[in-house]
Amino acid sequence: MSEPAYLPFLQQTLTYFDRPHEGPALAPVSSPAAWKRRDLDGAPWRVRLSPDEAAELRRAVDSWTTRSRPLSAMTKADFPLPTLAARIRIWRDEVATGRGLQVVSGVPVECWSVEESSAFFWGLGQHLGRPGAQNRKGDLLGHVRDTGADKTDRYVRQYMTTQDIPFHCDAADMVGLLCLRKAESGGLSRIASSVSVYNELLRRRPDLAPRLFEPFMLDTRDEAEANGLKALPIPPCRYAGGVLRTFWHSEYFRTAQRHAGVRLTDAERELLDLYDEISCSPEFYIDMELEPGDVQLLSNHTVIHARTDYKDHPEDERKRHLLRLWITV
Repeated sequence: MSEPAYLPFLQQTLTYFDRPHEGPALAPVSSPAAWKRRDLDGAPWRVRLSPDEAAELRRAVDSWTTRSRPLSAMTKADFPLPTLAARIRIWRDEVATGRGLQVVSGVPVECWSVEESSAFFWGLGQHLGRPGAQNRKGDLLGHVRDTGADKTDRYVRQYMTTQDIPFHCDAADMVGLLCLRKAESGGLSRIASSVSVYNELLRRRPDLAPRLFEPFMLDTRDEAEANGLKALPIPPCRYAGGVLRTFWHSEYFRTAQRHAGVRLTDAERELLDLYDEISCSPEFYIDMELEPGDVQLLSNHTVIHARTDYKDHPEDERKRHLLRLWITV
């Protein structure tokens, strides 16, 4: 039996966290991914598909949907993009080794059902790398929308509510969002360079920075508790070959204290607070409003992402709806 054309959740997570490490970065890290807000003005991080490229996507989606097969069976060969494939490789490289972000506009979602948009996004994932499941249930694409979940519950998955989501990373090399419908107001995507945030933290508190290369306990919430793993030791930063890779989820580092034997020291709380403070400084982040047909691709090694809260449309058919894709590069 051949391997599936996607990674199971656990394998993808382990692959993501298998980051090379030589020692703490004790000097500022120089990298194309070390940007601030001003550096992105006029930068070619947003591109638009041509009419011919959009038509190529429609042909690929039509070809796939006529087969009536599940997304899990799709391979790269099942979603041919003879013209776009070379351009997609450029986008992938920009995310993996460049600024860490790419936005592509003009995907013809207005022509498609949710199922057809899902086929496009999963097919794009096959060209970007190897897509993977997003939870232990094996869901391949995340549906980012308000489900009516209790947003006052500190442990609810926040993407299922309308509330703001603090800066974090996902456990895959790359995360993609495809906008199907936007909110009535709000719901902006907020991103910052984790490399630049680290450089600023190092400048301000060189005494605290090395602690980021040691493990913090990460609250697994519901993703691993079925296996008895309530918290895992995860070092936020790894550094090797001049490359800084960061996994940030300060909320999950903090709530790990609900489990027996997990406590943050005063210095560790100060470190988490300072990292979050720098991330939320206007000079470090940019906000973007994703329009229907926009694809946002981000590195989970060099970019942290967040979302502002939003007000949704009252009609169900107009409510904010994005698809989320995780990729191993």
